[in-house]
Amino acid sequence: MRIGIVGLGLIGGSLAKALTRYTDHEVYGENRTLATAERALADGSIHGIGGIDQCDVVYVCLPPQATVDYIRSGSFRDGAVVTDVCGIKRFVLDSLDDVRRSGSIRFVGSHPMAGREVGGYESSLADLYKGASYIITQDELTDSAALAVLEDLARQMHFGRVQIATPEEHDRIIAYTSQMAHVVSNAYIKNKAALEEIGFSAGSFKDLTRVAQLDAGLWTELMIENRDMLTENLDEFMGHLKAARDAIAAGDSLELHDLLQAGSERRIRLRQTEERS
Repeated sequence: MRIGIVGLGLIGGSLAKALTRYTDHEVYGENRTLATAERALADGSIHGIGGIDQCDVVYVCLPPQATVDYIRSGSFRDGAVVTDVCGIKRFVLDSLDDVRRSGSIRFVGSHPMAGREVGGYESSLADLYKGASYIITQDELTDSAALAVLEDLARQMHFGRVQIATPEEHDRIIAYTSQMAHVVSNAYIKNKAALEEIGFSAGSFKDLTRVAQLDAGLWTELMIENRDMLTENLDEFMGHLKAARDAIAAGDSLELHDLLQAGSERRIRLRQTEERS
């Protein structure tokens, strides 16, 4: 097949590298900055620049609104399988409802669950997705054959798991597993004590602050467009945080012990579930 990648940043560049390393498909790339596409071509990550309108499958690797705009204005092969990589799904799918109903392309929402603190093509890796989860959304307009194509490509790129979900399920769960984690990490590192951490921090500090470094523009868009589900999770989290804060302030050892124990037991159960899946 001929596969197109629009946007050769961390996610798109890694898809291109994985496809060229692990499959026999022809990969074509397009990027806002031509120099990036030329570098990808020189690296062997893509086989050609442009030609998206001749591709059988197209991955649009842009922020949500830019993704919608590109798909609306872009030129695609009739019946091409087109997907996105956005961290929100309801906004993208709802915005493309008329395009999906027209049948000119077979659009399926997807989300590769992998990333790094640093972005750009220079940070992309052929093995970024090795063992990672690839989420594909499915609703009443989803073409089952197109979904199967994306699922097969994900396995060829060595994703470890393909997860099928509705757009609503995706946004509800991602609000907790990804978006809230970035909010919490970003807030935590802004305490003034962070300026004194050198020599006093270990794994827990590094683990909790890793995703504080982010693309503020992209994450603002993701969080605002998923604000209903994200604020619901944040409200619950703030309740748990306040309960711990109040127990500490009151010197209530029994209450604090019970709160900490409950969290520890939850983590053990989650780990056991992960190991079984």
